Amino acid sequence: MSDIYPKALESCRLCPRLATYREKVATEKRRAYKDESYWGKPVPGFGDLNARILILGLAPGAHGSNRTGRMFTGDASGDFLYPALHRAGLANQSLSRHKEDGLELHDVWITAAARCVPPDNKPTPKEVVTCRQWLEHDFENLKNLKLVLALGKIAHDAYLDLLKARGLLVIKSHYPFQHGKLHTFDKALPMLDAYHVSFQNTNTGKLTPSMFDEVLERAKILCRA
Repeated sequence: MSDIYPKALESCRLCPRLATYREKVATEKRRAYKDESYWGKPVPGFGDLNARILILGLAPGAHGSNRTGRMFTGDASGDFLYPALHRAGLANQSLSRHKEDGLELHDVWITAAARCVPPDNKPTPKEVVTCRQWLEHDFENLKNLKLVLALGKIAHDAYLDLLKARGLLVIKSHYPFQHGKLHTFDKALPMLDAYHVSFQNTNTGKLTPSMFDEVLERAKILCRA
């Protein structure tokens, strides 16, 4: 558990549907991982505490993060994301298999709108709102952030809703999700949109490595501005 989170995150059951599902998956397991111990708890953020880029994802994968206990680790999404971060000089290696594999991030922190795996990868709006307190921990404790990189529309909307909850006058229809689009705000970090690195997007070519490389390079440039 990262030092920026209280122990309460690890035992959080504020969303009963998600708590039940994460534990069910961890008990039943996938055949390929039947001999492994699953994390089966809320997954904390991970990365460089001095990060300027916060990558905001959707939620843990059932047999990825929910198994390994680290964001985007042990599944197809991570197999796309971490090689891209390595190419961009934001990770020391391209492999992400488990929490003790030596992976280190540079200038990046990875977190999610929901910390527990949801059925069908779809947390409800209420569950995302309930989980917002943990996202607030990221922003409150990461003092050098310059940019939010939102992976997919749910993450995009989660950040907009967080800004509204903070009292900013944000009209969501004025900030439509669009891959590669930069959104700026008064008194808040800008947000750069990207398609989610899900297998559904990367396997169909909706998101290609070169497309994501371009987004990461732009994120790096924006942070230097």
